[in-house]
Amino acid sequence: MNADDTQTSSCLSDSVCFALYTAGNALVRAYRPLLDECGLTYPQYLVMQALWLNDGVSLTQLSQATRLDLGSLTPIVKRLETKELLIRAIDAEDERKKVIRTTAEGLALKQEALALKQVLLDKVTLSEPEIESLRKMCMTLTLDLNRKA
Repeated sequence: MNADDTQTSSCLSDSVCFALYTAGNALVRAYRPLLDECGLTYPQYLVMQALWLNDGVSLTQLSQATRLDLGSLTPIVKRLETKELLIRAIDAEDERKKVIRTTAEGLALKQEALALKQVLLDKVTLSEPEIESLRKMCMTLTLDLNRKA
């Protein structure tokens, strides 16, 4: 190992996984007080965002959209149903299946919750194109790492 190798790995923040981990934590921490105003946790916000984009989906489809496993997603959906932001209804095409739909209250929350994005954008020095580039890189990394060999 040469001196350059030692210098490039001399601190934890040089690690991409550490940078992603701390950035993810910082993002969730920044969202927390804003989401508290909406009465949502970050995972609940993800579920509601997915439903605002594509309402009337199965639990499996919602799991795929949010990348939350069914074991984690089910209690989140139940809590959101208790808050009357969504309902689980019988599928009109197949009564054995249930679909998840937003309620009027859930739809009313959409504009307030989606405005949070601008509040967070105002806190960072990255431009919108840089943020979009970062998002694309993160999605590519996720796809690459989830690819089955």
